[in-house]
Amino acid sequence: MKGGVSLRRNLDFKLYVITGERYHPGRSMVEVIEAALKGGADIVQLREKEISKRELLEKARLLRALTSRYGVPLIINDHPDVALAIDADGVHLGQEDLPISVARSVLGPHRTIGISTHNLDQARAAVTAGADYIGVGPVYPTGTKPGRQAVTTAYVSQAAAEIRIPFVAIGGITTDNAAEVLKAGARRLCAVSAIVGNPDPEGVCRNLLEQITAWNASSIAAKPSEERDMIVTVNGRQERTKAATMLELAEQYKLADKRIVAELNGEVIPRQSWQDTPLRIGSSVEFVHFVGGG
Repeated sequence: MKGGVSLRRNLDFKLYVITGERYHPGRSMVEVIEAALKGGADIVQLREKEISKRELLEKARLLRALTSRYGVPLIINDHPDVALAIDADGVHLGQEDLPISVARSVLGPHRTIGISTHNLDQARAAVTAGADYIGVGPVYPTGTKPGRQAVTTAYVSQAAAEIRIPFVAIGGITTDNAAEVLKAGARRLCAVSAIVGNPDPEGVCRNLLEQITAWNASSIAAKPSEERDMIVTVNGRQERTKAATMLELAEQYKLADKRIVAELNGEVIPRQSWQDTPLRIGSSVEFVHFVGGG
């Protein structure tokens, strides 16, 4: 893809933010979404149901420029043609929208297709049809889906137990109830009004991302080593690892007994702390050989 972020090859997003201009009168869409990106949102969906296709296209172009600058994927709700026109990373469909097969024929093999699901049968059908990820919700009642019955955290738990493609929990999720959703098995969260309707989208995103990261870390550390599997960045390259700590990662690369300096997310970690320093999904680690004078 010329301008996209190749989301299909890297579905390790954690915090999904969706536009909703009616929640922030007086502030522009770009201003609000940029604040969310600064707070750590790592995938954005343009969702505007009440405007013309021409207006949607213009807003999509603005968001494409913004998300490209931050290196974050952009998904267009409902409209594969708009996604193609502005070189977005993919499209998100509802149950009443185009079938996944038709959207795939329009978008080609390399763009991402997500779909909203409200029960396990719909989730299974989405997997069979070739969806790259699914939305699971609405977990709680939400103004973005008026009249839609909440699926509760019971469906989140069902999806976590069975669905093997990425899923993102959505619907009425806030900083106050995010822990309940994560406890039910979600590892990715999506919010609309809780983020874009808040005077401080950046702060809300940081809070949600901290909760997600903490739950991900605790769930991985609790697993037997043979069952762990996460992606981290090691010296600039994305790598899969079963390591739960900095020491285990150093041992994996046969560096534990070498003269090296280790950084985790830009912070130098003293060697004596490696054993007690947990790795988290998306961690960035630098191992640098140390050359000392004598």
